[in-house]
Amino acid sequence: MSDQTFLAMFDEVRRMTLRVLEDVDEEAARWHPPGLANTILWHAGHNFVVLEWIAMQSLALEPLVPHGWGEMFGWDSRPAEIPPERFPHLATVIGVLQSQHERLRDLFATLTEEELEKPAAAWRERTVRQMILHAFQDEASHKGEIWLLRKLQAAS
Repeated sequence: MSDQTFLAMFDEVRRMTLRVLEDVDEEAARWHPPGLANTILWHAGHNFVVLEWIAMQSLALEPLVPHGWGEMFGWDSRPAEIPPERFPHLATVIGVLQSQHERLRDLFATLTEEELEKPAAAWRERTVRQMILHAFQDEASHKGEIWLLRKLQAAS
């Protein structure tokens, strides 16, 4: 049987990410304060890419990331150096976040305790559970960045 707390954590983090993206228009999604390059759109895409890479690579599976998204949204990305027209629309990113939640939740629900406690395929010093929980925590942090950008926009 799958770890229900693990699944509940994923549901809660993704639900909160999607909720903070509600009512964000395309202009607001691409705004960033002076001196910073990360936008709401970037944080949303980053959440998708990081969870996909960490979860799938931990399980020795192939990540399903749209072409070019690693360069745009990965942990080594430099959004200020990418032409704005290359970024997808926020609605597209929200759609992949929603479909990823369904797909990965189904996958996570099949994982046994033994599978979660195995060393992660790409990070042998950590377990599959530890790596995926790290991705959940990273998403929660970036959800906070989205919330902060929304507050900064409202104040400006």
